[in-house]
Amino acid sequence: MLEKLKSLEERFAIVSELISDSEVIADRDRWRDLCREHSELSPIIDEYNKYRGYLDAIDEDKSLIEIEEDPELLEMLKADLRDAEENAEKCEEEIKFLLIPKDPNDEKNVIMEIRGGTGGEEAALFAGTLMRMYSMYADKEGWHLEILSSNATELGGYKEISFLIEGKGAYSRLKYESGVHRVQRVPETESGGRIHTSAVTVAVLPEVEEVEFEINRNDLRIDVFRAGGPGGQCVNTTDSAVRITHIPTGIVVSCQDEKSQLQNKDKAMKILRSRIYEAMEAERNKEIADQRKSQVGSGDRSERIRTYNFPQSRITDHRINLTIYKLEQFLNGDMDEVIDALITDDRARKLSAGE
Repeated sequence: MLEKLKSLEERFAIVSELISDSEVIADRDRWRDLCREHSELSPIIDEYNKYRGYLDAIDEDKSLIEIEEDPELLEMLKADLRDAEENAEKCEEEIKFLLIPKDPNDEKNVIMEIRGGTGGEEAALFAGTLMRMYSMYADKEGWHLEILSSNATELGGYKEISFLIEGKGAYSRLKYESGVHRVQRVPETESGGRIHTSAVTVAVLPEVEEVEFEINRNDLRIDVFRAGGPGGQCVNTTDSAVRITHIPTGIVVSCQDEKSQLQNKDKAMKILRSRIYEAMEAERNKEIADQRKSQVGSGDRSERIRTYNFPQSRITDHRINLTIYKLEQFLNGDMDEVIDALITDDRARKLSAGE
């Protein structure tokens, strides 16, 4: 580990010089890449410097303990030594974690897709509840949310809705939301007061820029049609809605929320890029699929990840066996307690696996 840290320290010094070089600054792409590398290396080097400071303190305390004769000073030195050893151990654990290869998508914006599953209209209503929850969480984090595509129901729910959340580190915190979300409550559509169980599927995709991933236009079939609203009423008298089919994969994306065909096409392409990218990543990671499924945030959409029980105001995350009784706060965007626990569990798994 120390050899690797010394190598990273040397690289950090080189990168620090390069980002101040006028020739490098003139090359915007290279300068941006170096700035990103500098940002990624900075926390590792900071922690390494702290670690070396504690190791120096340990050596100094041990040397002084060998020659110190005053009982009071000896006890103080031993206490200092214990503190330095504890801090060095914490630093070492932090460095090990920082050295784990990061998910390259962590700093990206996210495209989230929510679809009503089993439960009909009640599932659609809960899809709307989750949409509101993520919207409030994004607002709390200072992120920007933009609806890309939606299929609303007459009662105010969604058969499906896709939206973009823009903000630093959005994917790193929201990627754990992929999967099946189950709700247990008395539906608004139920007059008998019986508790029903419904399910909603959430997919979390990193936003993929066109410069990162280019789609061959010859692989696309683009159809335009007239947009329609809930219940089939017409909301537009022109062919502004767009349906794009990626022929090689069969992935289809429709968008009709905007009045402009061009805007709908741009939004549909944004979703399509992310879906194709996700499919390619899944194919690429088939070899480690078993390992991924054992980890939090595997992104398996068929996995039941969480239950929202309204009668008991209870939320249970099944992946980490965490139950909290703060349903109302959670649905109002106060999600950090659960997200932080998921991140901590994911981190512990990666450390124990020595990734």
